[in-house]
Amino acid sequence: MPTPDEQPAPVAAPHSSDADVGRNARVIGAITLVSRVLGLIRESRAAEAFGASAVWSAFTFAFSIPNLFRRLFGEGALSAAFIPLYSQSQQGTGASDREASKQFASASVNLLLLILLVLTIVGEMLLLGLLMLVSRPDYVLGLRLTMVMLPYVMLVCGAAFCGAILQVHQRFAVTAATSLVLNAFLIAAIYLAGSRLDLTTESGKEQGVVWLAIAVLIAGVVQLLMLIPSLRAVGFRFDVRANLKSPLVRKMLILSVPVAMGAGVLQISTLLDKSIAFFLAGGDGRTHFQLLGASIRYPMEEGAAARLNWAQFMYQFPLGVFAIALATAIFPKLARSVESNSSAGTSVGSGVSTGVSPGASEEFKRVLCRGIESSLFIGIPATLGMMLVAMPAVRLLFERGAFTAHDTYLTAVSTAIYSAAIWAFSLQQILNRAYYALHDTRTPLVWGVWNLLINLAVEIPLIWTGLGESGMAVGTLVAFTVQAIAMTWILSNRLGGLGLSSVALPVGKMLIATAVMTLACLAARYIPLDAIAPAKLRQACELALVIAVGGVVYFAACAVMGVRPLRGSR
Repeated sequence: MPTPDEQPAPVAAPHSSDADVGRNARVIGAITLVSRVLGLIRESRAAEAFGASAVWSAFTFAFSIPNLFRRLFGEGALSAAFIPLYSQSQQGTGASDREASKQFASASVNLLLLILLVLTIVGEMLLLGLLMLVSRPDYVLGLRLTMVMLPYVMLVCGAAFCGAILQVHQRFAVTAATSLVLNAFLIAAIYLAGSRLDLTTESGKEQGVVWLAIAVLIAGVVQLLMLIPSLRAVGFRFDVRANLKSPLVRKMLILSVPVAMGAGVLQISTLLDKSIAFFLAGGDGRTHFQLLGASIRYPMEEGAAARLNWAQFMYQFPLGVFAIALATAIFPKLARSVESNSSAGTSVGSGVSTGVSPGASEEFKRVLCRGIESSLFIGIPATLGMMLVAMPAVRLLFERGAFTAHDTYLTAVSTAIYSAAIWAFSLQQILNRAYYALHDTRTPLVWGVWNLLINLAVEIPLIWTGLGESGMAVGTLVAFTVQAIAMTWILSNRLGGLGLSSVALPVGKMLIATAVMTLACLAARYIPLDAIAPAKLRQACELALVIAVGGVVYFAACAVMGVRPLRGSR
């Protein structure tokens, strides 16, 4: 199979079959798996070197800021509105059509970078002002690290948006590979800091996270540069003269505003969670804080933000390897299935004509059902599997050095709770793309707001109970479960049914296979491996045995029952 850089892509983006979607998802998933393994190394080494300390909590909080903008702009609003429009513009065969498509892509990149430049400058000024108002050391460190990493917003969002251009041309590998770069640079920075600095001291840890923040910036430059050869191969050129006022750019902005608001609500929810965990954690002798003259107990222990970040990393492992890979691969196909016949102009409720005809709608439903079935094929067993292995996995990966047994317990509890919603997260990845492909940007916005409200309503009271920081995971679980079910029901009603009855039987078989897998995993725990030493090797063997048994049993059970959603049409 040729690499993306070996030959130019055809002008018109090729129509992909179910097999193409599955193949693209596997390519993205394989690269993402390597990236996630590097991520495990990165997080394991960070846990050993920094522990669940206030310093590492400050870094995770600061790094969440550029990540928020990456998901909002690079992988969110503009790219979600851009891909269907750019895909449609690629259908033209004339020279003027090709040139207009290139100008639209270039103008879109220019617009994104202009917006991000303004936001970066304003953000740096706001952070500088906040620094003058706070005095608590970990708060000050968090704000300073945010200032260092904020320019990464332009780099990572630019790379993500350029990756959206390549997705339309069916070039997924190089975009997925950019995640390898960030992990590699952070691993190198952690090892360098460990060898050159005394990370057993507070000052050593503070200097170490500054090195990591600088490594993030360098990685951002490399991520953007590595996409340039593939962009040139598909005919894209950066052009600062591209018209920002073209009809397609205006339409993209109109569509992206509600997407930005919806994605913004979700990212604000994520940032609020991290901020609550960071600012409402005690430590260093602090047990209470003052609010309006009242003394209020800190509901969480020191390092809550760091532990929740590790818990989120654990449950997101299967999401990144499969669910997001599948959704990324299927989005252009969903968009094309809507655009394949544009005569009817059916609206799906957003106030924007989508151009969906009955024929195209049936194809859209078929592709969507295929995506739902495929996402649940991994999402359902991953949910139970991660809940089963949360404690041994966290113990094996993180419990060493500055990461204590108590940190393991708290992180594992949050991991198990987050993992209970993996199926909902997986389904949501497909649903969001389906709404955006139909140019319905309002429904995801509305349910993004509901997600935020439900999340806060559940988690705020719970963090002051015995659950502590794990109460935040409960809020996320409840909010995403409600959102996934509601958005599926709404989309089905709006399109006169999705044909989900065709998915019901395979999903039922998946549930049976998952139940069998769970019993097999529980039985595997009783296989004696006490003779293996040292302890870490024994723990690794125990975990590997449970995962291997679970995987073999699940896929074998599915094969016996004829469930193979990733192998083309049933």
